[in-house]
Amino acid sequence: MSAQILDGRTVAKEIQAELAAEAAALKEKYGITPTIAVVRAGEDPASVSYANTIKKTFESQGFGFRLHVLPETAPQEEMIKLVKELSADPGVHGIILQEPFPKGWDEARIKESLDPAKDVDGVHPVNAGRLAQVAPVGRPPGVLDYFVPATPLGGLELLKRYGITISGKRAVVVGRSNIVGKPMAMLLLREDATVTICHSRTPDLGAVCREADILCVAVGRAKLITADMVKPGAVVVDFGVNFVDGKMVGDVDFEAVKEVASAITPVPGGTGPMTNAMLLKNVLEAAKRQQNL
Repeated sequence: MSAQILDGRTVAKEIQAELAAEAAALKEKYGITPTIAVVRAGEDPASVSYANTIKKTFESQGFGFRLHVLPETAPQEEMIKLVKELSADPGVHGIILQEPFPKGWDEARIKESLDPAKDVDGVHPVNAGRLAQVAPVGRPPGVLDYFVPATPLGGLELLKRYGITISGKRAVVVGRSNIVGKPMAMLLLREDATVTICHSRTPDLGAVCREADILCVAVGRAKLITADMVKPGAVVVDFGVNFVDGKMVGDVDFEAVKEVASAITPVPGGTGPMTNAMLLKNVLEAAKRQQNL
């Protein structure tokens, strides 16, 4: 029997409707429109496309959107100056720094120029550190407010909306990036899963993956995970975005794995739509925090 499809498009629409209603109420009561600033240097095609998607999503839900583009030849200090100005601007509630940065730029310095309270993609070390230190669910968090990168947050929300049990499960995360793999592992750990992180140096990747009740994959290699690498009945969350012969595919061999798994996210239409929904959520939360609401 084929796996249940975890439909990110449908769930994201539900979340967006909820957030649009909250944003409208915030505007009516306090005159505040939750607003994001997207910042980049240059015209990387993927970055341009993503910024356009954010603009469309935010404006359609009654949120504010601002785009700031520097020339690829701009000095790094110009970007840092811009980020600091936006961090101090009360009309901007969230900021996204689009990568890749121009060659030679110091990524760490640029990210640290962000106000952590406006870092709605969770890239500032303060936010990453608080996520790493937060207590398991059900206990006092033990840290101040923080933001989680939107992509793994969306993956977790998708699991929850479909009622998939996480506590007590064995989870395997394939990928160790700061924007997906590591934070996803931290989120699952906080939900009381037992978590293993795999990467390019992991020997016998298939053997580790077959131990997973929940398998999350975020490495950027098309169809890396095959059916024989998946435990029968496992839940598979595919964060991969790859293009093969002009077609978008994930890191999981979807057609084969769906016959083994109990639930699986498609690509496209799985975790992707959830990312923008969680970005809306983070910006709304940032606006409320900045107004002490």
